[in-house]
Amino acid sequence: MTDFETLKFAQSGPITSIVLDRPDAANGMNDTLTRELAAAAALCDTDATKVVTLTGAGKFFCAGGDLKAMSAAPDPGTFVKGIADDLHRAMSTFARMDAILITAVNGVAAGAGFPLGVSGDLVLAAESASFTMAYTKVGLSPDGSSSYLLPRLVGLRKTQELMITNRVLTAAEASQWGLVTMVVSDADLPARLDELASRVASGARHSHAAVKKLLLTTYGAGYEEQMEYEARLIKASASSADGQEGIAAFVGKRKPQFP
Repeated sequence: MTDFETLKFAQSGPITSIVLDRPDAANGMNDTLTRELAAAAALCDTDATKVVTLTGAGKFFCAGGDLKAMSAAPDPGTFVKGIADDLHRAMSTFARMDAILITAVNGVAAGAGFPLGVSGDLVLAAESASFTMAYTKVGLSPDGSSSYLLPRLVGLRKTQELMITNRVLTAAEASQWGLVTMVVSDADLPARLDELASRVASGARHSHAAVKKLLLTTYGAGYEEQMEYEARLIKASASSADGQEGIAAFVGKRKPQFP
């Protein structure tokens, strides 16, 4: 267990759990939470970690930026920039680490909580969860990678609708739009999260890391460039302990035991 002021952080074998833990403030992002989230993400970027789970304490996943903290800052612009920088560092680490990130949106995901919630490699949403951008409602502009992530997930037109009208999506609508992997009942969310994390953790870390790397480059690379990257990564996979174990298990007609 690592002690943080605004997060619960626990490691159990190859699985690391992060819980946003400011329930009295709707898990709103102040300078402490985003700074600690960036530090927690860095702790997950190790060879020992295969899965990271991220959820929120209480009834909210994350209501976005803490507007009360912003209003109390002597220089709100500089204060907000610092929050955004730390959040972006955390999200970049989550995206580029080898471990699979599973987010479990347990309630409202608003503002930066929206892109954070749907940034997982796998995204669970409770039936009561909802998603809204909410930035322009308070005179702010989107951050948290939303202008990168959302057009790729739902397209430009739907992103414009979300950002300009602040439409609120239910969990079912978010699933229909392709923002979440699966919707589960509120009561079942913790158990389904643990089950999925355990299943992914039993898989091949090297293969999962390769999937993440390939999908990060897919929109920026040309056709032949992407295929060459695929060839290089599958070569590395075949030479890895994971690849050798997977092939040997298949040939031997047994279940693979990935390290």
